[in-house]
Amino acid sequence: MTRRFFLILFCIIAAGAQASAQSKTTVVILVRHAEKATAPAADPPLTEAGVARARALATALADANVQAVITTELIRTRETARPLADALGLPLETVHTGTGDVHPRAVADAVRAHAGQTVLIVGHSNTIPLIIAALGGPKFTDICDTQYSNLFVLIVRSNDQKADLIVSSYGAPSPDPATTCPNSMK
Repeated sequence: MTRRFFLILFCIIAAGAQASAQSKTTVVILVRHAEKATAPAADPPLTEAGVARARALATALADANVQAVITTELIRTRETARPLADALGLPLETVHTGTGDVHPRAVADAVRAHAGQTVLIVGHSNTIPLIIAALGGPKFTDICDTQYSNLFVLIVRSNDQKADLIVSSYGAPSPDPATTCPNSMK
């Protein structure tokens, strides 16, 4: 069976559990922006591979009941999220980048405003792990710069301090992190 099937099945189960439980369950799907160009350095758009990955994300999540999409103000996160948001008729909610734990906390607050829903977050290699931790998930290091295919599903229950994390992938496979980033998350 495909990973997409398991993701869809998981979201359906989570939604059903949410309806019957006293607490609200929020399904948070997190991805790093897709492959980016090298210029302009400050805010590059997606490459052709990145555009293809953004379309693959829209396909992978088409049936996942996404109800909100959160990005940063940067072009690469918005271009990664746009195909899915457009297909679902959802606006892109922007949480501006910041230093330290300001951005992860702001994203966590934005997710909490969608309690009981399924939320897609498109972030960056250094912010996705911090956002996961801010929502009660496990702590881990930044995502390797060569890794774009990671798809994280975080199950956040309103009555629990700890969230459950599922790590999957979507689109074209990223290079093996053991050879491109041996000290990073695998």
